[in-house]
Amino acid sequence: MALFSETADVSVRPAVVGDESAVTAVQVASWRSTGVLGEGVIDALDVPAMQERWSSAITSPPGPGFAVLVALDGPDVVGFAAVSPGQVLSLEVLPESQRAGHGSRLLAAAVDRLRSDGSDTVTTWALADDAARAAFLEASGLGEDGRSRTLATGVREVIEHRWSAGI
Repeated sequence: MALFSETADVSVRPAVVGDESAVTAVQVASWRSTGVLGEGVIDALDVPAMQERWSSAITSPPGPGFAVLVALDGPDVVGFAAVSPGQVLSLEVLPESQRAGHGSRLLAAAVDRLRSDGSDTVTTWALADDAARAAFLEASGLGEDGRSRTLATGVREVIEHRWSAGI
């Protein structure tokens, strides 16, 4: 066995063209595994449209401060984070790759990106019934800030709570 390899075993990098399929697969698998959204919502997803939106986000971010980052395990995309000014829009890791540090690496990279863009706080939203996500965010130093929102999924109502922290 070689002491060094040409690529890192685990890492985070900016998403590139071609990552949109893996990002979509991570998102769908992650959402399905929580059980919070329900199979009706998951089954109603338009996966090709999701891939197109991720492709656009990767190749043509809507403005300064927007970025998509991916977590790699060797050459494989196992998670992603999407950031906008002051906010982590999404952070997901494949269920089978969770609890291996990928989420923490993604969050750290996202916060580094937010700081470099001048943010002094980070906010994100989490599904109200996602206890694992809440535990991750709390362990990472974020806290619920009292704000919530209701998402209209077309299938059922979904509530999210906002989490924030100074950075």
